[in-house]
Amino acid sequence: MSSECLFCKIAGRSIPADVVAETDNALAFRDINPQAPTHVLVIPRQHVESLEEVDDPQMMGELVTLSRMIASREGLENGWRWVTNVGSDGGQSVFHLHFHLLGGRRMTWPPG
Repeated sequence: MSSECLFCKIAGRSIPADVVAETDNALAFRDINPQAPTHVLVIPRQHVESLEEVDDPQMMGELVTLSRMIASREGLENGWRWVTNVGSDGGQSVFHLHFHLLGGRRMTWPPG
């Protein structure tokens, strides 16, 4: 964990969040600035800066499985989007790996 990282602080419960699901290695919480009726951030508890730094397929599998469970629980049977931003040019503003789980409305393309 990084002592300066916002998402590490949320994972460590020193900053409150609206947690919707968790495992030993991952945490999912509602985005404070939702871009869809359902907007949940799914993060590993371990500090990983971005997708560029991932070298653990088991961790990624756990994030995918947790996201699928949340989408089902949230009733997103008509579809949902799962996206991550990598680096500042990719739109990443918090440098802790996180996936946006978005649903509850039709998603458009291109996204941005």
